[in-house]
Amino acid sequence: MTHGYLRISLLLCGFHLALGAARGAAAPESPLWQAGAARTKITPDRMIWMSGYGSRNQPAQGKLTDLWAKALALQGPAGHRALVITLDLVGIDRGLAGTICRQLEERLGLQRHQIAICCSHTHTGPALPHNLRVLHYLQVDKPQQQLLESYASELVKRVVAVGEEALGKLEPCQLSWGSGRATFAVNRRENRPESAVPAGRLKGELKGPVDHDVPVLAIRNAQGALKSVLFGYACHATVLSFYQWSGDYPGFAQIELEKNHPGCVALFWAGCGADQNPLPRRTVELARHYGRRLADAVDTVLLTSQMQPVAGPLRTAYREIDLPLAQLPSRKMLETDTMSANRFTATRAQMLLAQIDREGELPASYPYPVGVWRLGTDLQFVTLGGEVVVDFAIRLKAELSEVRTWVAGYANDVMAYIPSRRVLREGGYEGASAMVYYGLPSSWSEDVEKRIVDEVQHQLAP
Repeated sequence: MTHGYLRISLLLCGFHLALGAARGAAAPESPLWQAGAARTKITPDRMIWMSGYGSRNQPAQGKLTDLWAKALALQGPAGHRALVITLDLVGIDRGLAGTICRQLEERLGLQRHQIAICCSHTHTGPALPHNLRVLHYLQVDKPQQQLLESYASELVKRVVAVGEEALGKLEPCQLSWGSGRATFAVNRRENRPESAVPAGRLKGELKGPVDHDVPVLAIRNAQGALKSVLFGYACHATVLSFYQWSGDYPGFAQIELEKNHPGCVALFWAGCGADQNPLPRRTVELARHYGRRLADAVDTVLLTSQMQPVAGPLRTAYREIDLPLAQLPSRKMLETDTMSANRFTATRAQMLLAQIDREGELPASYPYPVGVWRLGTDLQFVTLGGEVVVDFAIRLKAELSEVRTWVAGYANDVMAYIPSRRVLREGGYEGASAMVYYGLPSSWSEDVEKRIVDEVQHQLAP
């Protein structure tokens, strides 16, 4: 009884500390922000093809958890607005993101730089027609392709509707931020085989760069009630690989937080975890376990840390830069690839040849999305497209005020892996071979890291 009483007292004490920090953002000299949050199910109502693994040979067979689209609308003290959308999907393509943003502009007046679409990268969600097109859409029969197209159309409607709902719920709120820690992400390039990871962790011998920060943004209403929490983590959502719909560990983390805080909408964004795996993996128990650990890291920030108030203006920026590809394949090379025993290589070659016939040539670059939001005077939220390796987060946080800089990958358009210069030179899956599955004609040029970092710096410049 004494131990239980002590634990409750500590939690209540931590809660009052966190609440006091949040209320600091609402001091009379600092105008209140406004915020609103909403969610809607995006679980397919039919058993369609799943995304994330090329080895799958049938559509989904059931459901472990629902999938969600969630939206957090923010309005700064000066009236500027922004909308974060999170999706329990492996990724979203540029065309679909553009359709969503155009409809949000028509309905709500939000411009492109005011919208960020972040994907959890769960590998137990549905495939989409133009994301990982070579891996999924072009490998299935016509009826399945039509089902994927129908799902994508319905997805747009639901995402636009949930964004509209969140904006309609704007109310005076106090924003505060902090950073926790979770250590289950492992650098998958540097720690092989996977079976050796548990022993390596016990011995302190795991290798390679990681980002174990858990950024947390808390939104409390004028009465101090937690209305929403936005949090991130840099790790692949690949605990599960079966045939049931699931949000994987990020889904379980959100479920746990919403259970712990009734009435709260919990939103997850994936960090630069393209070369990070949750290890060990492959069981539902582990997915739940990692979800609880991530939720505990968030709750530690919410309940026992001195969170920092968000005070100052809201500013948003977004631009697509021309990210150069390496040397493009010749027509002869592609014609040879159409006869490859690897069905993905052959499919990509056929797709690229059709593109040459249609457009006359292959593009030498890709319109790569970079977004930067400033929340108040301290916090900056960077959104990068593609599957971004951890080097980007480590570098940007080192150059841009450490934990005050949050770097999301898998945002706005997931078109390929985005390797750092180091990973690109090392090659391997993240550096080169994964480009096949996304349908891009070659690996990236060696200056992609510099171009992306330079654009982030440019958007942050006064």
